[in-house]
Amino acid sequence: MKIAVCVKQVPDATAARRIAPATKRLDRSGESALNAFDTNAVEEALRLKEAHGGEVVVLSLGPERALDALRKALAMGADRAVLVSDEAAAGSDLVATSYVLAKAIEREGADLVLFGQQSSDSDGAVLWAAVAERLGAPLISQVAELTVAGGVATGKRQTEYGYDVIEVPLPAVIAVSDAINEPRYPSLKGIMSAKSKPQATVSLAELGVEAGRAGEAGSRTEVLALAPPPSRGDTIKIEDDGGAAQKLLDYLVEKRLL
Repeated sequence: MKIAVCVKQVPDATAARRIAPATKRLDRSGESALNAFDTNAVEEALRLKEAHGGEVVVLSLGPERALDALRKALAMGADRAVLVSDEAAAGSDLVATSYVLAKAIEREGADLVLFGQQSSDSDGAVLWAAVAERLGAPLISQVAELTVAGGVATGKRQTEYGYDVIEVPLPAVIAVSDAINEPRYPSLKGIMSAKSKPQATVSLAELGVEAGRAGEAGSRTEVLALAPPPSRGDTIKIEDDGGAAQKLLDYLVEKRLL
């Protein structure tokens, strides 16, 4: 069984987030890391491989420096990494990114495609649905328990009323929640072996992505302007000296809010 795990390089959790005024996109020039939610998907892929055999390949779309993030997945135990890197892909939104990733997955011929539940930079939590739609593959999201047997994937996910248990035939797309497992830490041996594992970089042309289907040209969202949030106006700070509750009540009455 070949398992493809789609991962993303995101700004480090400790880095300040800012929008670059020139591009109106997230500034990604600082420290970066493998998206934490994606480590759950990598871990689940490795557990399935240990149970059933096969291959785990991590896929991503990003600049060449994104290979650094992919190497963590290799150090965890993934077999190969494939990075789609092309200047023409810069600025790809959900629509363009899902198209490029679907092309990469088709090229790999994966039996199972895993995603983390969301990325920590945009928190969209919809890319996996867009990729599944483009592949024409069944999808289970927010999976907290996953089993694969007899060409069928079974996902269990929590709802406000209990649990859903959903079965889908392979090939399928599965988005796992961060409750599904505890990702392993890369061992020293894994870190060293990651350097020698296959790490391919492919262009849009190699995937057969047509001009205008990626990058800003292939995107369907556009940021028109950036501005700081509006002022909240005058504020009143009430110190709790024993009469704070009465002061708050008097203020609400004065504003006719009570």
